[in-house]
Amino acid sequence: MNIERLIQSLESMYQPLAELHQTARILPWIPSDLLPQAYQELYNNSKILQLAAEELYQQNEELIRTQNLLESERQYYLELFEFAPDGYLVTNTAGVIEDANATITKLLNISKQFLVGKAMINFVCLEERSHFRSKLNQLAHINKTKELVLRLQQRYGEYFDAAVTVAAIRNQQGEVTHLFWLLRNISDRHPTALQLTANSHELIQNRPVYKHPKGENISLNTSVIWYVCRGWVKLSTFSETGEEVLLGLAKNQMVFGSSMTALSVYQATALADVELVPIYVSELAVNQPLSHILLPKITQRLQQTESFLAISRKQLVEDRLHYLLELLKQEAGEQVDNGTRISIRFTHEEIASACCTTRVTITRLLSKLQQQDLISFDAKKHMVLKN
Repeated sequence: MNIERLIQSLESMYQPLAELHQTARILPWIPSDLLPQAYQELYNNSKILQLAAEELYQQNEELIRTQNLLESERQYYLELFEFAPDGYLVTNTAGVIEDANATITKLLNISKQFLVGKAMINFVCLEERSHFRSKLNQLAHINKTKELVLRLQQRYGEYFDAAVTVAAIRNQQGEVTHLFWLLRNISDRHPTALQLTANSHELIQNRPVYKHPKGENISLNTSVIWYVCRGWVKLSTFSETGEEVLLGLAKNQMVFGSSMTALSVYQATALADVELVPIYVSELAVNQPLSHILLPKITQRLQQTESFLAISRKQLVEDRLHYLLELLKQEAGEQVDNGTRISIRFTHEEIASACCTTRVTITRLLSKLQQQDLISFDAKKHMVLKN
């Protein structure tokens, strides 16, 4: 029943009851003890019911105002989603598209009605689909946004490079229910020959910057070479016994990537908070100035890897450790008052893996070097090689 009509009905009932009640009280020939108790209760209850109906009416008005406000906000955020300058997608955990905005339909050259229900992997180039599946499986276990670089293909159209940011949406039980994707076409950000010089600063202009905290594994893709803007990256592989083997260190203005190795297992880990920018392998074939800048950096990366691999040729563990410390002094050394400070902190286990020995052996040898006053450690536990 309409609330206003209910209130009107209660008011029309309340007035006759009030008059009847008043009349019954003033008639002299009716004793007061004969006033029906049921009638008194009916009168009181009708009054309470009228007050409740009025309160219900006020609450209903408030709900209507709240509903209108929520609808306005919903429409506002829907328009923000729909007309945002970047492409937005909502998928389930399997990567099947459930919603998309207008920008993504233009990027992929497909209308929304045909886009919804399709698997996102259909728009990833064939060479990167295996890599994409691997990343998709990992997304259900992350608690923060993840940044990827993918080569996508428009429907019946050209390939383009996309910077992708993805976040996992969880329910109250902490289970991932949806994935939220932001896609940006970065193909038009490739520098032209006129824009590039031998200055490395020009190399990173107009490119997206990807940040990785200390300890995080960095996504590797055969179509991308990573350029280090800040921080340190550890490059390693694993032996048949599962032991990590150090292959190199990438620091500021150095490059690395899986396209620069033939190893089936190749891992990059942030040794500190790092900032990286992607350079696409496809650019090197068409952009000669870019190739001239990167070639010495790629050569530097390969030469460093050979230096680390040369450690294993030393027969004595002491010689391997000495060679490694000299190499770290060259690659990551900083001059201090009493010697050379290694700017990266390595665990004994990491040093042992680089020297192809055990952690216990490295701990013993480092203690011996300390006793001989050949090395020391500063307040931040960085190793200092004495002069």
